[in-house]
Amino acid sequence: MNVDVVDPTIHMLFALAVTVLSVASFIRERFPIEVTSIALLTSLLLFGQFFPILNNDGTNLLDARNILMGFANPSLIAVLALLVMGQAMIQTDALRLITNLFVFNEKNRIWLSITILMFLVCFLSAFMNNTPLVVIAIPLMQALAQSAGFSQSRVMMPLSFVAILGGMTTLVGSSTNLLVSSAMIGMGYEALDFFSFAVAGSILAAVGFVYVVFVLPWMLSDRGSMMSDFAGSQKEFVAEIDIPENSPLIGAAYVDGSFADLANLNVKLIQRSGHLILPPFENYVIEEGDILIVSASRDALGHILSKYPGFLLSEEQSVVVTSTSKAGEVSGESRSAETRVMAEIMITPASRLVDMSLEHVNFQRQFGTIILCVQRRAKAVRRRLGRIRLEAGDVLLVTGARSAVDAMRNNTDAIVLSGSKRELLLPRKAPVATLVFIFTILSAAMGIVSIPVAAITGAAMMIALGCLNIRQATRAIDRKIFLLVGSMLALGVLLEVSGAAEYLAEMLLTLPFAQDPISLLALLFILVAVATNVLTNNACAILFTPIAMQLANVIGPIEGIDVSTHFLFAVTVIFGANCSFASPIGYQTNLLIMGPGHYRFRDFIKAGAPLMLLLWVVYILILKYYYGL
Repeated sequence: MNVDVVDPTIHMLFALAVTVLSVASFIRERFPIEVTSIALLTSLLLFGQFFPILNNDGTNLLDARNILMGFANPSLIAVLALLVMGQAMIQTDALRLITNLFVFNEKNRIWLSITILMFLVCFLSAFMNNTPLVVIAIPLMQALAQSAGFSQSRVMMPLSFVAILGGMTTLVGSSTNLLVSSAMIGMGYEALDFFSFAVAGSILAAVGFVYVVFVLPWMLSDRGSMMSDFAGSQKEFVAEIDIPENSPLIGAAYVDGSFADLANLNVKLIQRSGHLILPPFENYVIEEGDILIVSASRDALGHILSKYPGFLLSEEQSVVVTSTSKAGEVSGESRSAETRVMAEIMITPASRLVDMSLEHVNFQRQFGTIILCVQRRAKAVRRRLGRIRLEAGDVLLVTGARSAVDAMRNNTDAIVLSGSKRELLLPRKAPVATLVFIFTILSAAMGIVSIPVAAITGAAMMIALGCLNIRQATRAIDRKIFLLVGSMLALGVLLEVSGAAEYLAEMLLTLPFAQDPISLLALLFILVAVATNVLTNNACAILFTPIAMQLANVIGPIEGIDVSTHFLFAVTVIFGANCSFASPIGYQTNLLIMGPGHYRFRDFIKAGAPLMLLLWVVYILILKYYYGL
């Protein structure tokens, strides 16, 4: 193909089109993030091959090397290394010693404990990945909420929000911050320093902290745990009923719209010998081996489970639940209590169970417990349990012998949210992990080594000193982050070299209320803040950084301020991209607390949108009075 005849506008139109399609796919979530990222990357590679953009030396700016260089980006590698270090802090329980110092048993001091614990999370999130902090703090917050006698829904969302706020203050506080700085380096601009926006970020974090701790808990509705919902809610719930040999349901006919003994249940379908039978069920009789998928209120299902355990559990599962309680000499009352233990467990981000189906995991073989239902983003997953592939943040309602549920407290693949109250012991490697973490942060903050070098060195020391093994380290590396960031950096290359970023920047400048720098920066902040709640914070940061740099080029140097125009636009993108408060998909910690807090999507809009607008107003004041615009 003769590249000279290619209209240059084709590149810009393709860049804009693929950006819109990618954003739409990320928002709709019809396909997994990994699939969208790989599809985006493939389209960019093919387009760059057949429609190159040549520089003065004849080099293709869209060749495979330029498109794929994002996967070797030092900041991306640093983010992954920080994830490994965070997992080491979880494995060693290194932060538990600090947090337990501020957990008081007196009921009148519990709110003080909650406030101090949130402050610690906010402070520590400035220096480490937010996800392990929230994972460690979730059980503590639950225990404090139960001791105070109020719903944990009042503290879970504030916990996630203070972690996000703390991440605004330093360069390593959030992966978003590192990626914006890295994108600037890739475009030839000066990198951001470790504390270069700490003052402005601390002001935003302080204002947000007051709102989150003292206002937000009273805006949130009281919601019980999944187990209390199981017993008291009238909302529809989906479950399986296996029909084993000698089941009392065998032979039950469908009469007057229901099966005998299942009058309060709505049978959705019947699986029989590999075939699906859909309603209506007239003239059908339940047979041995049938699997019924039913829906009903949680009251109805809770009644059947307590009265006829075999109705919700297969014969093999019933044996698992009762076998432990029958061992040894125990009273009938004790045996009943042992049989009826239920608990909620949450899958951690670095769990080896992520992406495994429940059938593959086989909880009854590995842990001696049975899965009753799975919640994902506070909604029951409506499909055969065995086919569900677990994701980080999923909350599972399990039942089993008390000893089996207690034993799961020692498993690092899942957090037991309720059930056992046994104290966790401090592992012997906790001091080592803490020293490595402090050494890494200080070496980066003092400029002894660069952040990527410090992060990789810290991760390697964690593994070498036995704080976690290589398999735990590789599980901590989130492939979603790797593929998403790498593909979005590739899209950023196309936006820059095709002129699409410059075109979008010029469109923003044509708006009547964006004629002076402070108005333009305020507009950019709110655009990024809204976008980060429908995309992810990392994708949003990478997408808007080229546009922000083009805006800074057009504005030029601003007289009377001590910082560069490019710096102001960069930190605006950082602060806006960190405002992931109004949706659960904007940040991973929001997904983690959605199950334990039993939140709905609209809860994040109700609680997070005012915080986002509050920080927007505060940032405008910072631009005017701190930066002197």
